[in-house]
Amino acid sequence: MIRLPRRHALFALTIASTLAATPLPGAQNRAVEATAASAVAGPVAGTKVTEPYVRMMAREAYFWGWPMANIFNRRETLKNLPEPGLMGGIVPVAPINRLSMLSDYIDPAERLVACPNQDVVYGAGSIALDIEPVVLQVPDFDGRFWVYQVVDLRSDSFAELGKMYNTQPGFYLLVGPDWNGKVPPGIKRVYRARTNTGFVIPRVFLDDTATDRLAVQPALSGIDMYPLSQYDGKMKTRAWARLPKFPAQASEGNAETKWVIPEKFFDELPTLLKDAKPLPGEESRYAQMAALAAIAKADPKLRAAMIDEARKADSEVIDPLLQFRNYGLQLPDHWSTVSNGAAFGTDYFTRTAVARSNIFVNQQKEAKYFYQDLDENGLRLNGQYGYSVTFAKGKLPPVRGFWSLTLYNEQHFFAPNALKRYSIGTRNKSLQTNPDGSLTLYVQSESPGKDKESNWLPSPRDASFSLYIRAYWPESEALNGQWTPPAVVKTN
Repeated sequence: MIRLPRRHALFALTIASTLAATPLPGAQNRAVEATAASAVAGPVAGTKVTEPYVRMMAREAYFWGWPMANIFNRRETLKNLPEPGLMGGIVPVAPINRLSMLSDYIDPAERLVACPNQDVVYGAGSIALDIEPVVLQVPDFDGRFWVYQVVDLRSDSFAELGKMYNTQPGFYLLVGPDWNGKVPPGIKRVYRARTNTGFVIPRVFLDDTATDRLAVQPALSGIDMYPLSQYDGKMKTRAWARLPKFPAQASEGNAETKWVIPEKFFDELPTLLKDAKPLPGEESRYAQMAALAAIAKADPKLRAAMIDEARKADSEVIDPLLQFRNYGLQLPDHWSTVSNGAAFGTDYFTRTAVARSNIFVNQQKEAKYFYQDLDENGLRLNGQYGYSVTFAKGKLPPVRGFWSLTLYNEQHFFAPNALKRYSIGTRNKSLQTNPDGSLTLYVQSESPGKDKESNWLPSPRDASFSLYIRAYWPESEALNGQWTPPAVVKTN
């Protein structure tokens, strides 16, 4: 190796640095061209557009934004409540950034959220992190299964709190995308949302026994959520069984409360776009929708056309997604599932389908869902017939938490029955296995006989219904397709 004298080495280094900093012929022009190419032009404000174009864009925007409007309007509807309570005397509701908890299973008359279950004690609360961060309290659940679902405006999960995560008792902080405040002492972890609006739903497993109803109460009393300004480092307790009752919200028959209103959607669209900032690659979509919202504001005739298309999209495109058989990953024997619950990202179709049929699903490692509208022959399930579902020995849903089979009517709510039994599974301690170790569940409107009633899931007489398997804290076999549910066999 040749060593240059120090003055020569410095001279060589200076020449090399100068050459590196000097653009090669044409390089400066190419840099300018690259910069210009990266600045992609979008819609020009004030441009005249045609009504057919506006109708086309309105339908797409409505489908895309439907799940976000759903969550946003829950926040708006509940924001002025005076305190946590029970809507209609049965559903937990609270002012924004607060939480309300039940102390037992949800009442069958609930209509605020489709596909409720009677395996857990629910809580619920809307979050508005643009107003203030919120503190979530986690009590000691003493080995009991629990999970807090925490989702943003897109219904995507952004916090992992539950038994499957080995979450320790204490205080956890939820903050918005732009929050830069100081985290006070005693906070175990901070979770940052992509949006300011979201929803929190605690779920705590409960056996269907009087003993367990009593045993779960101390843990429930330690569940809470409140603004950061109310945090003092001391665990608060609440007597959730003594909540005030608020008037029920108007509903349309037996359907879920209508949270997305076509007539209001395009007024809400700018707020949704501002809150849920674009994901990578969504920038051009956002520019188009912002232009659409501006047209709706400026031109009453075109706004009326947009609303007309939103109404049509509601009935023609979104309402059919209430039926499980119309979407999802198809499994043997007509069962279906999704693999990206609460992690939809840019999967707009699945996000809206899930929001329409059973919004607020947990992410996969918390719960795996299996949906069924049909029997083994592909015919619609109906209470005029009897069915059986037989799990072979050792082939129950593979879980570390619990599992259940729930029956829903056509609107995805509980079907009234004399037994007041709406699901069957781990929580039922009297299930009888067959001599070979298999488990048969009977799904029918009439009793299968006294000796089989422990395994009976009543169906509505002469009406269509759906079945729904929940596998909480699923094992890998339930996630990777090694295990799928057995066929629903018509018995008469």
